Amino acid sequence: MKAIGYTDAGPLSAANALVEFATAPPQPGPNDLLVEVRGISVNPVDVKVRSGAQPDNGPRILGFDAAGVVKAVGSAVTQFQSGDEVFYAGDITRPGTNAQLHVVDERIVGRKPASLGFAEAAGMPLTSITAWEILFDSLGLKEGEGAGESLLVIGGAGGVGSILIQLAKQLTGLTVIATASREDTSAWVKKMGADHVINHRNPLNEEMKALGIAPRYVAALTHTQQHFAAIRELIKPRGQIALIDDPDSLDVASLKRKALSLSWEFMFTRSMFQTDDMAVQHQLLNRVSALLDDRTLQSTVNHHGGVLNVANLRAAHELQESGKAIGKTVLDGFSE
Repeated sequence: MKAIGYTDAGPLSAANALVEFATAPPQPGPNDLLVEVRGISVNPVDVKVRSGAQPDNGPRILGFDAAGVVKAVGSAVTQFQSGDEVFYAGDITRPGTNAQLHVVDERIVGRKPASLGFAEAAGMPLTSITAWEILFDSLGLKEGEGAGESLLVIGGAGGVGSILIQLAKQLTGLTVIATASREDTSAWVKKMGADHVINHRNPLNEEMKALGIAPRYVAALTHTQQHFAAIRELIKPRGQIALIDDPDSLDVASLKRKALSLSWEFMFTRSMFQTDDMAVQHQLLNRVSALLDDRTLQSTVNHHGGVLNVANLRAAHELQESGKAIGKTVLDGFSE
């Protein structure tokens, strides 16, 4: 089968940063689905892995979102059968989705939204899981809760921010404040449902003070280290902070005075450690799929980059690295 991967960690400008190659089709294990990949998306994790994780043996296949059709199932599979249309975010410890065929544990797979094409559906799983786990695991909310409280989403126009705004507005009573710094990103987060927009190029504590809101919850999706002192000042006492980026260091001890809670969200943790509750990702993806089909949620895809090939995938990585991407970027699978 055809696949795209990289052989040496480094910048996108390197000659072997993304290369197409032929490899043997993967074989599903007992709990696995063998999926014909019809659509993929590009996420920040693709860029981080490609630039910093040296492959052990031969090219490493990237890709952590996919939608496609089940071609075969493992001996222990109970939720799916051949012919089913699925979407999922994969497992960072296994080969990725930038390939014609892919194997994935059924416990982290959902049924593809019927209202979306394959490429558009592929734009939703990783960010939806991340946002769902931020709200309901890291921040500890339950559906329907949050009335009278507010959530600050730092980096609201990115893939995670775009769906987090929607989930918070549709499934909780929270008031949502999103950060954006350009006219187009401000318009986007308003389209996603944000109640208020503030500019993250200014000190966030001053922006929130001018707005007259002190949030109990903060989702720090980008530049957490830069904003940390402001977050500590603007948040309510006994508030909760969830982050997904990789700051070099944080002054965690400074959170004690306000009795603040801090947690990381990493959506690959359940599959990486094969946790007992791994199947909750299957359940939440099915829920997201239903919410997309009944129009409670809207697609966060904002750019379709064509079919999967080296040139188009490189362009998608360039867009992701530019810092100017809004929502999600997707591609169709390999052309026949």
